[in-house]
Amino acid sequence: MRMRRRGLVGVAATTAVVAGTAGAVHHHQQQKYAGQQAAAQQATEVDQLAQQQAAQQQQLDAMQQQAAPPPAPAPQAAGPDLTAQLQQLAQLHTAGVLSDEEFAAAKQKLLAG
Repeated sequence: MRMRRRGLVGVAATTAVVAGTAGAVHHHQQQKYAGQQAAAQQATEVDQLAQQQAAQQQQLDAMQQQAAPPPAPAPQAAGPDLTAQLQQLAQLHTAGVLSDEEFAAAKQKLLAG
């Protein structure tokens, strides 16, 4: 049997097919790697942004704690001064200096304020 040899055009066509396939595969791989790199970079940027936001929140919390007013003092129970004033009003009422309405109004004013 005699083997038939390819001509120059056949060899050129085969070379073009092989080169075209290799080029397409190379292009596909480059796109794949570029996509992977972009996804990794985006994930890194998201992590950095989350860290920055956490740091800012901590700073804000610290500033709010520093700026918070001190707690208001607890109201003091009726001290001897209030008791003494109420007793004085009662004595004035008993002595007839204050009417019932005047006594009630003065007592409410003392207790409210």
